[in-house]
Amino acid sequence: MKAIRLEQPRQLEFVNIDEPAAPGPGEVLVRTHRMGVCGTDTSGYLGKFPFFRYPRIPGHELGVEVLAVGAGVQGLQPGDRCSVEPYMNCGRCYACRRGQGNCCTTLNVIGVMVDGGLCERFLIRADKLHRSEQLDYEQLALVETLAIGCHACDRGAAVSGEHVLIIGAGPIGLATLEFTRLTGAKITVMDMVPQRLEFVRRTYGIESTVLSKGDGTELQALQEITAGDLFAVVTDATGHRGSMSTAFRFCAHTGTLVYVGITTEEISFTHPTLHRPEITLKASRNALPKDFRRIIQLIESGTIDTKPWITHRVPFAQVPSEFESFTKPDSGVLKAMIDVSAV
Repeated sequence: MKAIRLEQPRQLEFVNIDEPAAPGPGEVLVRTHRMGVCGTDTSGYLGKFPFFRYPRIPGHELGVEVLAVGAGVQGLQPGDRCSVEPYMNCGRCYACRRGQGNCCTTLNVIGVMVDGGLCERFLIRADKLHRSEQLDYEQLALVETLAIGCHACDRGAAVSGEHVLIIGAGPIGLATLEFTRLTGAKITVMDMVPQRLEFVRRTYGIESTVLSKGDGTELQALQEITAGDLFAVVTDATGHRGSMSTAFRFCAHTGTLVYVGITTEEISFTHPTLHRPEITLKASRNALPKDFRRIIQLIESGTIDTKPWITHRVPFAQVPSEFESFTKPDSGVLKAMIDVSAV
């Protein structure tokens, strides 16, 4: 069976792997049709993602088809189209017992810690599949990305009328934007890439955008937007040490800062920066099952339109030669989609 494996940073290779076994109890055999490429994949490719283990078959943003189900599986049958919830939690640890399997102490994310979906077929737990009769495979592959933003928005807990700043207009920042819009908050988006800000204005009608030049001048612009108050919620989706270290400056007193981006580097700030304005600092990791169900319903109802998201499409055979370009902001890539069914 054909697959593509990341042997080490910047080395993607075509490989032949064993066919998966017949699904056991609670398992499902699926065929990958589409895989979305996200920051986790590109960071793993560059050797910059803290949880990535090599060699690894990537792929966690997936639209799949059910081929066969194991004993005891209910609600799924061959031919069903599904999105994959890629977080393999234990169900027993403290976090899992609290209903927060996204923070399981032994969590394995497929395509990151264990092999993922950049292959023809694979086995997965039935409880990690979310079916839809209406969505196509590309839409289903986008659900996981949107779920990250959904959870980050929930962590920030923005309310209608408050000022919210989203730093970073890549896929995770845009996913956070999708759900922050639904709260009725006043949204400002900041990024260093003018084309991304233009996309935000054109696609979402967000008029309040700030181009960050990395020289500290953005603070004045943000103060003017908020009449000096700054932001009740700041979500940093950059995964950049410098941005994450200085994002406190943009929080209102008693505001909340959410880190949804990930970096392998140390983040430093003086304690008074956090203490004096009594800022609440939160991490946002992965997503919850309820997020996947909610997002599928929102796409089905037309509340979320996924069409603008996909800027690049690539067949399976061209992935090793094309992947490097997905790491470069000047390529204009927002979301690249791999057609795995074209094996």
